[in-house]
Amino acid sequence: MRLLLVEDDLRIAAPLTEALREAGYAVTHCADAASGLNEGLSGLYPLMVLDVMLPGLGRDLNRTGLDGAELNGAELNGAELNGGGLNSAELNGGFELARRLRAADIDAAILFLTARGEVADRVSGLDIGGDAYMVKPFETLELLATLRAISRKGSARSALLSFGQGRGSLDAADRTVRWDGAEVAVTGREYALLETLLQHQGRWFTREELLSRIWGLDFGGESRIVDVYVRYLRRKLAPEAIQSERGRGYRAAET
Repeated sequence: MRLLLVEDDLRIAAPLTEALREAGYAVTHCADAASGLNEGLSGLYPLMVLDVMLPGLGRDLNRTGLDGAELNGAELNGAELNGGGLNSAELNGGFELARRLRAADIDAAILFLTARGEVADRVSGLDIGGDAYMVKPFETLELLATLRAISRKGSARSALLSFGQGRGSLDAADRTVRWDGAEVAVTGREYALLETLLQHQGRWFTREELLSRIWGLDFGGESRIVDVYVRYLRRKLAPEAIQSERGRGYRAAET
């Protein structure tokens, strides 16, 4: 499943991106709200993790009389906020990002991350259209569980995907894979690979396309890792579960 992470603190973003990819998510990371908005508006991400205090977007510019540069939270200190008649909530780029996405009818499940845990902040995030709210520092296992939960909540999009002439199925609601009726244990990356193929049944994917979607554009290893994971899935399911053709790539066996 594709996931958009918008977090400006690389000390958090780097290990979190790696953990999410290990769990099977195809992660795109943006370091500010403006680039996050551009990515989010593509409609490619059913899941989003948004930091609340983000630079890059100004809220209600006409009312404040400030331009985008002045509204960048990273450039203002507390005294400047009070002197300008603004409070910190008005500089929450993550909340403004979510507002604009919801206004554009983007229905992705949204998890907010913040260093502040006040009830008013949590209520604001949920009222804007967020699905969950976690306070930093957080446990990665809890964050992953929360993502699974909010994925299920919105999951009319998590239909059962069948393949292999009905012998195989993938249920995105509980992230399970079955073959001939029996549940098959797969790793996060194996799941992400199979899900990507099934979401575009009939389409051939090159090795490079699968690498960028599942391992990320910044992956420094060999593209042959894709072949390795295809081999893992074929062993666990059946050789015919994933088709390959020289010069075209891979695709899931059709129903």
